[in-house]
Amino acid sequence: MGLRGFWQGNKVLLVMVPSLGLIHWGWYHLKENPQLYKTKAEYTPEPGIAAYVPPRAARPAAAESK
Repeated sequence: MGLRGFWQGNKVLLVMVPSLGLIHWGWYHLKENPQLYKTKAEYTPEPGIAAYVPPRAARPAAAESK
């Protein structure tokens, strides 16, 4: 089994492992770039949003027919 056999049997491994490593390395450096983040002075928080509104209580059937 020479280099050709090793390449034939492990193409996906030999291509994807360095690709994933480079993608993660690039993502790490993008996240560390201060030009992509707003300063604290420029940051305006969004207003709070009501996450839950309880449903109305159902009225009894007898009270609706009157």
